[in-house]
Amino acid sequence: MLFAPLFRNLCVAVSFTVLSSHFAMAQEPSKKVIPQPPESSKIVQKEAESKWKPLMEKDSLKGWEITNFGGEGTAEVNEGVLRLDRGEPMTGVTTIRKDFPKENFEMRWKASRVDGSDFFAGVTFPVGDEFCSLICGGWGGGLVGLSSINNSDASENETTGFHTFKNKQWYAFRVRVDKKNVTAWIDDKEILKVEREGKKFSLRGEVFKCKPLGYCVFQSIVDVKEWEYQSVE
Repeated sequence: MLFAPLFRNLCVAVSFTVLSSHFAMAQEPSKKVIPQPPESSKIVQKEAESKWKPLMEKDSLKGWEITNFGGEGTAEVNEGVLRLDRGEPMTGVTTIRKDFPKENFEMRWKASRVDGSDFFAGVTFPVGDEFCSLICGGWGGGLVGLSSINNSDASENETTGFHTFKNKQWYAFRVRVDKKNVTAWIDDKEILKVEREGKKFSLRGEVFKCKPLGYCVFQSIVDVKEWEYQSVE
């Protein structure tokens, strides 16, 4: 009968079409679906970032003054970068703001020693009703520590350490003052942690004019950017 061969041919054609369709689908690359964080996570992240407050204007020294060390170089802000020129021996800026906290705060910033061989991060800050300075790159270029603790400066107290710094390279710094400790990091690596209880924090005479909050450098040209702070528990 003619009907049987025609039916078989039709079945073969249909089977071939189905197999071809499956083969084509198998050849198509699978598209990965990248899960997106929920909107609530984005909001929390945004709120966390918004807690950081800038300490300087983008193109102005508003809220600051050049520290009168005697022999200081120039200081100016351009497109968010504070340039401290070489002084004899120091150049710096000191805040005239009144809203910076005495404790329970963190500061972070980035700095690059453009030229020179001594400290390029000399940051004076309050510790309750007292003050101290984080010194990075001092005493020949590599010393780090707090000045002063129990009247001993960064070269001779429990925070004394050494770090290799290269000129024209950016380094990230962070300082935290809470009720129990003073802690500092370089490039997210903890370099010191000091318990406040039983300690006296004070300043070397050279940086008295940096109170309550100041940044100074020693015989170096230095760039500073992204200097900001937030309150902590």
